[in-house]
Amino acid sequence: MTADDHRTYSIRQLCREFGATARALRFYEDKGLLDPARKGQTRVYSSKDRARLKLIMRGRRIGFTLAEIQEMMDLYDRKEHNVHQMAVALPRHRARVEALKQQLDDIMGAIETAEEACDWMERTLAEHRPDLLPGAEDYARLLKERMNPDHARPFQTRA
Repeated sequence: MTADDHRTYSIRQLCREFGATARALRFYEDKGLLDPARKGQTRVYSSKDRARLKLIMRGRRIGFTLAEIQEMMDLYDRKEHNVHQMAVALPRHRARVEALKQQLDDIMGAIETAEEACDWMERTLAEHRPDLLPGAEDYARLLKERMNPDHARPFQTRA
């Protein structure tokens, strides 16, 4: 064991480090994912709780449910180098990678479709009603100011 294994953390420290809310940490505790010690009413998180929170946050970011995260964390066995945990987690992670790649492809396709629609609308408006293009009012006001002789700057004479 190292000194870090004995380190403790407050709820505020973990929230700040992981960008989580205190409510989320209490929720994870209610679900049995975290098990902080208590000093009176104060929760005291261990390095094990911090490591579990890191896995929870990573799992949530990837898209795993809390039940899936719980199942994978329950397989943790430091003596066995977590091989059982990894054997369960690896195919799930591979499946999530494929699902995320598909989502990315879908999003990129949606962006491309939306950009094509924007380009078509801008070309059509430019051809038929350029005054309706976004920013046309600002451009028209600038032109009007430059072309209006009342707003022209008088020449200044040198003293």
